[in-house]
Amino acid sequence: MTLHLENNTVPSPCTRVCVIDPASKLCRGCLRTIDEITDWSGKSPAEKRAVLAQVEKRRKE
Repeated sequence: MTLHLENNTVPSPCTRVCVIDPASKLCRGCLRTIDEITDWSGKSPAEKRAVLAQVEKRRKE
């Protein structure tokens, strides 16, 4: 996944594989929680970058 930051915008990490894993409670496509997904549009750029950092951490686990 390549993310481009332009004009202080942070693109969604959504991969259009929207399935919540019952064990981990994470989306199998983007590795976000349901709260992170539903709150995305209301988050500030800094908050979005924090979510992306968590996603990268989860990806490495």
